[in-house]
Amino acid sequence: MLPIVLAAVSALAFGTADFSGGKASRWADPIAVTVVSQMLSLPLLVVLVLVVPGTPSALDLGWGLLAGVAGAGGVMLLYRALATGVMAVVAPVTAITAAIVPIVAGLILAHSPGAVALGGAGLAVVAIALVSLGERGAARRVSGRVLAMALAAGLLFGVFFALLGQADESAGMWPVLAVRVSSVAFGLALAARTGTRLRLGRRVLGWAAAAGLLDSAANALFLAAAGRGHLSVVAAIASLYPASTVLLALAVDRERLRPVQLAGLGFAAAALVLSSV
Repeated sequence: MLPIVLAAVSALAFGTADFSGGKASRWADPIAVTVVSQMLSLPLLVVLVLVVPGTPSALDLGWGLLAGVAGAGGVMLLYRALATGVMAVVAPVTAITAAIVPIVAGLILAHSPGAVALGGAGLAVVAIALVSLGERGAARRVSGRVLAMALAAGLLFGVFFALLGQADESAGMWPVLAVRVSSVAFGLALAARTGTRLRLGRRVLGWAAAAGLLDSAANALFLAAAGRGHLSVVAAIASLYPASTVLLALAVDRERLRPVQLAGLGFAAAALVLSSV
C-alpha cells in the first residue's frame, strides 16, 4: 500500500510542477524555465540527502545521472509543447507514452506484480487518456511538430522512470541529487549552445521556483515508491499526473471539466485501489 500512496503523491507533485512550468513557459523560454527551476531546487535536495540516510553505489549514482539527462530533455519538450496551449493533445500523448515505457521495462526486468495490480496499471493508462481530454476539436488544431514534441517528451519521461527505478532503496536520496546535477549541467550546456538567457522576470520566477521544487519532491517520492514496489505499477500511478494539472486548470484558469474527464478521475481512483491490492 505504501508504494502506491507514495506514487500517487508523486503524481500530484508532478502534475502541479507541470502546471507551474507550463505557466512560466508562456512568458519565457522553456529552456530558461527548466534550468532556473531546477537550480532553485538544489537546496531542497541537499536537505533530503542529509535527512534521508543512504549509502549509494557508483551504479546508483550512474542511474540517477542518466535519468537526469532524460528527465531534463523531457521537461523542456513538455514545457515548449504546453506553451502552445494544446493541452488536450499534449497531456494524454505525453503521459500515456511515459506510462507505457516503464510498464514494459518493469515486466522485462522483474517478476510480474500480479494480475490485479497489473490491471490497475492498465486502468491508470485509460484514466490518463480520459482525464487529459480537453475541449473538442483540439486534436485537429495540433501541428505535427507539437505532436512530435509530446511523443518525445513522453518517451524521455518513460526512460526517466525506468532508469531511476533501477536505483537501490539503500541509496537514499542520492540518486535524486544525481538526477538534478546532471539535468542542470545538461540544461546549462544546451542554454549556452542556443544562446538562451537564463534571466527570468519576477512573475515568471515564482512559477519556475514552484515547478522546480515540486518536480524534485516528486522525483524523491517516485524513487521511494519504486524502491518499495513494482516499477510497472508505481510508474503507471505516478503517470496519473495530468489529473492534478487538469484540476489546477479548473481552479486557477477557470476551465470546465467535461463528463469524460470526470469519468477519468473515477478510473484513476479505481486504478489506485486495484494497484494497492
